[in-house]
Amino acid sequence: MLLSDTDIKEAIQKRQIIIDPLPDFAEALSACSLDLRLSNDFEIFEHARLPYFDTKSSESADLLTKKITVNEGERFVLQPGEFALASTLERVELPDDIAGRLEGRSSLGRLGIVVHSTAALIHPGMRGKIVLELGNHSRIPVALYTGMRICSISFEKLTRPAAVPYYKQKGAKYVNQEGVTGSRIADEK
Repeated sequence: MLLSDTDIKEAIQKRQIIIDPLPDFAEALSACSLDLRLSNDFEIFEHARLPYFDTKSSESADLLTKKITVNEGERFVLQPGEFALASTLERVELPDDIAGRLEGRSSLGRLGIVVHSTAALIHPGMRGKIVLELGNHSRIPVALYTGMRICSISFEKLTRPAAVPYYKQKGAKYVNQEGVTGSRIADEK
């Protein structure tokens, strides 16, 4: 069951769902989702340093990515065909019986900006900032700004609480992430 705007607001007010800092409901809350804002940290790929990304080597991530922090009021320009990691400004904590779904915003999608490649599901028990997988499918660069509404999250009530929510999973690699967190696929050995 998808939560309505009334249900989302009530769950946040009762601290069943934690969003910190809390966005302005008048601007961010729609009929069945809540907009989240863009943080100022990004991670980009510098593909010239290695010929490929080795998913079994953590060295690849260290050599192929570069972290960038954008000052408030400055822009981050995503070039056509580029991919970058970013995160939400807000920290999200979900209870054991509510999952989230990350979606891009239509206004940005119409400019060619996507906010997730595959990771749209936010597991029950997730705690941390949501990492975004930004891509520019247009033919022109697009400027993104810290604090702008970048994505939305909708919430789905599970039929019962998860027996093993995300924060209790043995292999949970991204619990309590506090910003841009690159792939930890090499940890899956």
